[in-house]
Amino acid sequence: MIDIEEIKNLLPHRFPFLLVDRVEEIDNHKYIKAYKNVTNNEPFFTGHFPNKLVMPGVLILEALAQASGILGFISMNKTPQEGSMYYFVGSDKLRFKNPVIPGDKLTLESKKISEKAGIWKFDCKATVEEKLICSAIVLCADRPK
Repeated sequence: MIDIEEIKNLLPHRFPFLLVDRVEEIDNHKYIKAYKNVTNNEPFFTGHFPNKLVMPGVLILEALAQASGILGFISMNKTPQEGSMYYFVGSDKLRFKNPVIPGDKLTLESKKISEKAGIWKFDCKATVEEKLICSAIVLCADRPK
């Protein structure tokens, strides 16, 4: 398990844009399972949508990219403090199946597909209570700060 303090060492993001609360499982170089507890107090709910609170899909995708970034940093044995940035650079086969609402525990899973010339490709999915929320191929790039 990796708690929020260690996550802050592995990602440059901070509130309100840090979207991973805890890592439950990790197999270096291969797989990560993390989660985001979605609360009524999330700042994006103010405008999305006032009468029907739904987590924006782009933030679900960002949460998957952040979980993938944690896997990448751990696999490379690097941190942002050492001068490395891990950028989200693209997605393929992105599909949203169900909404995420306050009270949901959004589970984030990412499996490394490949790494070439600092570009990492991950097979990702987000679920709530095993119900598929989102699936995507996520691409990240390791670059100097």
